[in-house]
Amino acid sequence: MESMEMKEIESAIEGILFASGEPLPVDRICVALDMDRPTVEQVLQKLMDYYAYERRGIRLLRIEDSWQLCSAPDYADVIRRAFEIRKPAKLSQPALEVLTIIAYYQPTTRAYVDQIRGVDSAYTMGLLLDRKLIEECGRLQVPGRPRLYRTTKQFLRAFHLSSLDDLPEIPDLGGEGQMRLTEDGQIVDPAEAAEVTGADTPEEAAFPESGTEAPEE
Repeated sequence: MESMEMKEIESAIEGILFASGEPLPVDRICVALDMDRPTVEQVLQKLMDYYAYERRGIRLLRIEDSWQLCSAPDYADVIRRAFEIRKPAKLSQPALEVLTIIAYYQPTTRAYVDQIRGVDSAYTMGLLLDRKLIEECGRLQVPGRPRLYRTTKQFLRAFHLSSLDDLPEIPDLGGEGQMRLTEDGQIVDPAEAAEVTGADTPEEAAFPESGTEAPEE
């Protein structure tokens, strides 16, 4: 009887998440089922492991304190063909640079991003705002009150991160005020970068390939 009750709980949670279509806070699931949070989280984790282990066509993602059902990345091309969705361009290197800086130094201003990159980032930040990978989150309390920016839950979902704590370490981008990259996108002193991140570029270290795509600049 206990296993049957647990099966019903799993089915109910599946139904709730499917009907939501958006990331759903775990507390709302608890209220709907009148269950304690540890039990609900245990069931959610079990479902997430099941979908991944069985290589099902759907996945269950944890995004901070929310959960969402989504299609498996393995079948992205098939799904796009089924709905005649045009494959968008991947994030350009400038977009990855800006996203990396904001992800690690948030909340931060455009002026700080410009200082690190050594170029104007207005256009690139506009693209990331349109893509909902970053968002405004207030103003810095200094003269001029520049806008502050941070990454979004869409950013976490796109790069398969449960929270910002999942971001790997990368070399300090502050340095002398400009991020210096080689022609192949490596940060200066690649030996140190490889030691810290185990990746070829700071962008790869921060955001491993995930199929995330956005308009080219």
